[in-house]
Amino acid sequence: MAGQSPVLATKKHPGKRVAIISASWHLDICNHLIEGARRALEQAEVSEIEITYVPGSFELPLAAQRGFESGFDAVITVGLVLKGETPHFDYVCQGVTQGIMDVQLRFSKPIGFGVLMCETLDQAIDRSGLAGSKEDKGFDAALAALSLII
Repeated sequence: MAGQSPVLATKKHPGKRVAIISASWHLDICNHLIEGARRALEQAEVSEIEITYVPGSFELPLAAQRGFESGFDAVITVGLVLKGETPHFDYVCQGVTQGIMDVQLRFSKPIGFGVLMCETLDQAIDRSGLAGSKEDKGFDAALAALSLII
């Protein structure tokens, strides 16, 4: 664990629409991230929560853009990119990160970044919100986005 997550108050957001967009690779991990995000959104009393799946993490920025074009107030992106034996990991991580940042700034709406970029599956499990894990990055990503909804 890199550090202690900040404690953010969960403001109520009735009337708001939030999309959770998940990569389809590593669904065992992604489903836990989705549940963490959903739990935070429900605590904030978000009126509409829609879950969408895309093939992989590289497709998350486009799906987030489409979510904003469809009227969502915020988007939570979740996924897992595992380091392999080639530079593919570096290119995917860079593309996903920059793409999500670009969409967030273009629409001036928050995107919760719950995409895990790990060297091992154990690292991902520790961050997935699974019972006994050290962190819940899906929940954290949703809280970050909720804190910036206008």
